[in-house]
Amino acid sequence: MSGGFGLDLSDEQRELRSWVHGFAADVVRPAASDWDEREQTPWPIIQEAAKIGLYDFDALATLWADPTGLSLPLVSEELFWGDAGIGMSIMGTTLGVAGDVSAGTPEQIGEWAPQCFGDAADPKVAAFCVSEPSAGSDVSAMRVRARHDPVTDEWILSGQKAWITNGGIAAVHVVVASVDPELGSRGQAAFVVPPGTPGLSASRKIRKLGLRASHTADVFLDDVRVPGRCLLGGRERLAAARSGRRASGQAALATFEVTRPIVGAQAIGIARAAYEYALAYAREREQFGRPIISNQAIAFALADMRMEIDAARLLIWRAA
Repeated sequence: MSGGFGLDLSDEQRELRSWVHGFAADVVRPAASDWDEREQTPWPIIQEAAKIGLYDFDALATLWADPTGLSLPLVSEELFWGDAGIGMSIMGTTLGVAGDVSAGTPEQIGEWAPQCFGDAADPKVAAFCVSEPSAGSDVSAMRVRARHDPVTDEWILSGQKAWITNGGIAAVHVVVASVDPELGSRGQAAFVVPPGTPGLSASRKIRKLGLRASHTADVFLDDVRVPGRCLLGGRERLAAARSGRRASGQAALATFEVTRPIVGAQAIGIARAAYEYALAYAREREQFGRPIISNQAIAFALADMRMEIDAARLLIWRAA
């Protein structure tokens, strides 16, 4: 499909889309019902994505560097067209990396972002921990606290995060916590919790009605100590907030802002798959001696679906 309105895809983007579509059709879809029934993280498929160069930091950096902004939405749409649960298992790490990139220094990005993925021999996942039981979308009501121990130059994180993708199974957890509650959201910061850090635990996997191959759990932080260098952006970010100067962005909202077009593209992939299944059924299902798609009410409904999906895609591409 062309973008239209000045958003036609380049030859390279068409090749990328075709390549990911092939992976989704040949690897993701055939395994989708099995992993959905198991409600388990599809590590073999994540590893397969890593082997072909679709799941690693270099791939993400290349896609992110596309000046048109369209490469990541294209990849997301095709993966979620294959299966939303497996798609989220592959793309969920992106949110943790985005938290690192949006708040971290170049040195912190270079240290932590590759660890979010692991490698093809031993793939890893990452988690971005923001939502809380009483503060879902209201990040200003955050209760997880971070306090500094000047003796050891460590940050101590305490509290609970809720509904976290890859929570507890991630190699790297990026946790947003309140350092200075009096400053509201300006007094929040993001911290990296390195692999194997004591005090971080997770509840059992939350059972869901959809995306069941994607791991979701509550994360508990019981006086989790991380080195001072794990404060993303360093002490300068906190100093800017406390002095009233504008920092480079509130940790949670900055991450969500840069990833919203990707989430929109994921929804388009799901909608497109649903439309294609509905179209195929309408052509095959016969009633009163003819396929039901020959009834105007059904044909018009399908045409409206296709139009709305294409229109939504254009909006997402423009946002990207």
